Amino acid sequence: MEDHPDSRRAGPWTISGNLVDPLRRSIRPATLTIRDGCIESITDDPRPHATWLLPGFVDAHVHVESSLLPPAEFARLAVAHGTVATVSDPHEIANVLGIPGVDFMLDDASRSPFTFCFGAPSCVPATPFDHAGAVIDSAAVAALLDRPEIGYLSEMMNYPGVIAGDAEVLAKIAAAKARGKPVDGHAPRLRGPQAAAYAAAGITTDHECVELAEALDKIGLGMKILIREGSAARNFDSLASLIDTHPDRCMLCSDDKHPDQLLLGHIDGLVRRARALGSDLFDVLQAACVNPVRHYRLPVGLLQPGDSADFLEVDDLDALRIRRVFVRGELAAADGVTTWPRVESLAPNRFDAHAKRADDFAIATSAPGPTAMVRVIEALDGQLVTGSLRLPVPVAGGRLVADPASDILTIAVVDRYDDRPPAVGFIRNVGLRKGAIASSVSHDSHNIVAVGADAAAVARAVNLVIESRGGLSVTGPEGDAVLPLSIAGLMSDRPGPEVAAAYSDLDRRAKTLGSTLAAPFMTLSFMALLVIPSLKIGPEGLFDVDAFHPVGLTD
Repeated sequence: MEDHPDSRRAGPWTISGNLVDPLRRSIRPATLTIRDGCIESITDDPRPHATWLLPGFVDAHVHVESSLLPPAEFARLAVAHGTVATVSDPHEIANVLGIPGVDFMLDDASRSPFTFCFGAPSCVPATPFDHAGAVIDSAAVAALLDRPEIGYLSEMMNYPGVIAGDAEVLAKIAAAKARGKPVDGHAPRLRGPQAAAYAAAGITTDHECVELAEALDKIGLGMKILIREGSAARNFDSLASLIDTHPDRCMLCSDDKHPDQLLLGHIDGLVRRARALGSDLFDVLQAACVNPVRHYRLPVGLLQPGDSADFLEVDDLDALRIRRVFVRGELAAADGVTTWPRVESLAPNRFDAHAKRADDFAIATSAPGPTAMVRVIEALDGQLVTGSLRLPVPVAGGRLVADPASDILTIAVVDRYDDRPPAVGFIRNVGLRKGAIASSVSHDSHNIVAVGADAAAVARAVNLVIESRGGLSVTGPEGDAVLPLSIAGLMSDRPGPEVAAAYSDLDRRAKTLGSTLAAPFMTLSFMALLVIPSLKIGPEGLFDVDAFHPVGLTD
């Protein structure tokens, strides 16, 4: 008979069930004895059991900051879905605050029993054409990698620098290799000889594949593929067959997960979807548990004697309704509710932008006709990549103006670190008919990015963010709303469910204004990321990622 889990505080305790062993790829009735947070022994128990014991899930690549929650609060939401560990790149807050931002993440995470494996940010800023709040050079990266709590070199987004042999980029990779720590990759659409050169530099993973053929090419080069399904980038359907064909070469990740969706599910949802597609249970667990634990050498158990007691109890192996989650031998969640208490977080920040006027977002033109042909960013729902279009944009009063009826909106980036004039352009496929949305969550430098139907609405949405010293905002006929993000302009200091509710309200408002995007704020947050093809906008203007240089609206 199973001991009551609380009895573990007085000594060893036991739990019985159908043990799903991910290493032996077997299922057998067994009893686990747990002592001091570890599995002391596993003994056969031939009695019939109504539940199954599975290893806990691992998110193999996530930016915790994108949940809008600090690590300890993120953990409270994630663990309820059976996630016991994450491989976390802190480059979002590092771009704002530098090394002190990484220190904040480590400190906040240390107050949770959850396992966080943080990396050393490799690209702060993401490109030389960006403007962030800090610079982390190769010497600083090496110093971070010397720390035992830093497990790997975070995604090397500067793939042009890798391929070109940039000395600073290669020094960061060399520092990780010298310390025996993995190097994560980021190489969207990279194929052929360039992909081969990128992998040969020592890059071990990639989470940016959107097509199966690209993923198979990179597997052939020795890389492991992280199958991503987040709030904006959703590639699971395209890549799920890798679980069947290459279970030893893939992992599961979310990359970026907003709080409303984290409240509903995490890696458990991908496990269920893979099972529904007919994937073998042990192949799914290989991707969801075994591969990330081994690749990143995580101190997370895989249901073996001597392992940390990190596991789930579920009702069945298809629906995977999680009854209980145990982390380090203690009950962490039951029936979707975490047992961990909420902890208060500090709120470091840097925000130097001043209020803007509508005229700051005007684009003067000498075009003689009623329209002018200009470059327009094409947002793609469910993708981080964008298209690059040339479309006619109306001219009025010597200015280029948005045309919501044709789904051509104003997009702007406002530097939060230096009070310079905004960069302004145009975007299609966001769908707003009126009003505007703005956010200080703007990968990777986290300047303010805004999209709106007119310059006045854009200015209003931007100023709501500036007044809060960071946040997400919506302005329109229904009124204004803002979710303040007091921690570096990236994360809230409020409880997770409260943040999720506020975010859901902003999402609803944006869609009421006409947005056709599944996740308007998440998609918006990637429009200033100058390492994701094809056309983006940074604090200095439009940027052609394929050519890797700035471009003008009309040239």
